[in-house]
Amino acid sequence: MRVGTAPQLFTARLPGGGVAVMDIRAGRGRWHHFNATAALLWHRLTEGAPLAQAVDGLTEAFVAQGADEGVVRAALAALADQLRELGLLGARCAAAPDPAVVTVLSTVPASTPMGAVDRVAGMVGMATSLILLRCAPIRASVAVARALARIPARPAMPGEADVLFASVRRAARCWPGKAACLEESLACYLAAVLRGRSVTWVIGARTAPAGAHAWNEVDELVIGQDAADRLWPYAPALRIGHRAE
Repeated sequence: MRVGTAPQLFTARLPGGGVAVMDIRAGRGRWHHFNATAALLWHRLTEGAPLAQAVDGLTEAFVAQGADEGVVRAALAALADQLRELGLLGARCAAAPDPAVVTVLSTVPASTPMGAVDRVAGMVGMATSLILLRCAPIRASVAVARALARIPARPAMPGEADVLFASVRRAARCWPGKAACLEESLACYLAAVLRGRSVTWVIGARTAPAGAHAWNEVDELVIGQDAADRLWPYAPALRIGHRAE
């Protein structure tokens, strides 16, 4: 497991000790959910331990707790084979961000009054988001978002971010098909850049039931969402923004 620049894998730390791993090497990305035991091996690998050393260390730990060494080694070997089959061994992995306690702000209606500049930013942001996510693998969108995070910008106020997200939702009505959370959240991020503001683009996951989601944050506030529509909290796997980099 390699940890370095241009990571290909991103980890969300789930409640209960499990993890969700996002692989952005193809398409819109693929999620893998692992239980708490599998997460122990995964964390050791992402910290740089060789596979054999990670397996030995976990075996010793479980045996010290009274587990049968043969059973533990067989289970860890099967898990290693699963990771190998999924192509997760040897890929570059980013360090898992610390879960943050966030407040989910209810979305403002798409009919919210907004200026012409915000409307244009929302339209351009949505168009660019759709082109990126529908014509290229998600890793291209991640690379573009990371590059834009280097542009100097003032952090958006929650009210400003709400208006930008509403402008994105309004713009989405003009495009065929339904824009999902990934398109909307990236569009809001891009619209903020166009307005000289910064918001954070977040992609994460949850468990029980397993699922993934993408959203925007401003000062640990989740904007443009309705807590009643989704089972929060989601654990972040990837955060991109001026303060998140």
